[in-house]
Amino acid sequence: MILGADNLEFQAILPVKPLPTSFPAPAFALGLCCDETLPAVTCLVFLPSQAEIAPKGRFARTVIQALEEWLHNPCYVFDLPTILQGTQFQRRVWAEIAAIPCGETTSYAQIAENLGSAPRAVGGACGANPVPIIIPCHRVIGKNGGLTGFSHTRTGWMPEIKRWLLAREGINIREARRV
Repeated sequence: MILGADNLEFQAILPVKPLPTSFPAPAFALGLCCDETLPAVTCLVFLPSQAEIAPKGRFARTVIQALEEWLHNPCYVFDLPTILQGTQFQRRVWAEIAAIPCGETTSYAQIAENLGSAPRAVGGACGANPVPIIIPCHRVIGKNGGLTGFSHTRTGWMPEIKRWLLAREGINIREARRV
């Protein structure tokens, strides 16, 4: 196992060199955490570009194969067991996000309205999503249709990855106005 971001033990690291879309993205990697005994995915982490680390077990290989399929088909539907560590509210938000179809978006405000909550709370739950891509939190945007950030980050390479993820699904997003 590889020790990585926030001292997580990765069972594999998959380098992602984004294929051309209408919006280029920086190269990055995905760090995979999983429990081979259950088996279940426990986290998927965006990492700066780095070398591949081969999967350390059978289930990790299965997950990496699914991620590679997703790289070729942005509407690939994951059928992987997960263990999601989060509050009851976070799990409700993640369930709403999981229901957003490929090629579509919804807003933090809409999810908040659906759950009787506030958009900032929904944004916090989105940022805490332990399995982005599997639960496609990149499909949640600002109510004005703009990009507001990604994974608790408003600048740098993470929002650019979100823009690329959306562009692969045919969604061109603009910058949100900052007030």
